[in-house]
Amino acid sequence: MTLTPLLQATLAIQIHVIAASVAFILGAAQLALPKGGGRHRAMGWIWSAAMATLAISSFWIHEIKLWGSWSPIHLLSILTLVGLPAALYAARQRRFRAHKRGMLALFVFALLTAGLFTLLPGRLMHQTLFGG
Repeated sequence: MTLTPLLQATLAIQIHVIAASVAFILGAAQLALPKGGGRHRAMGWIWSAAMATLAISSFWIHEIKLWGSWSPIHLLSILTLVGLPAALYAARQRRFRAHKRGMLALFVFALLTAGLFTLLPGRLMHQTLFGG
């Protein structure tokens, strides 16, 4: 593991990676810990802020260009910025099943699945974690 590729990356990528790391750690904890208490709500707000930061920061990252400067990941960022407030609103409305589905979908698709693609050879996170 070497942090050199990450330290040489743009500020947008560094912010993106920090937000993704925070969201991954807190998201995994949220899945494992009891739901509904003050700790769940506090961690959930921090997780939500990290996910919003993750999605917003992606609009300054243009490493993969399929449609001009944009890629499918940018569509996922838009879906995240729509889905996140919808899932939070569901919790406020005490529709906990919808809240759980929305947050779990964001964790799995916007964080885990998208994150796995960053580990492909040639990508920055692959270089950071595995070298070369």
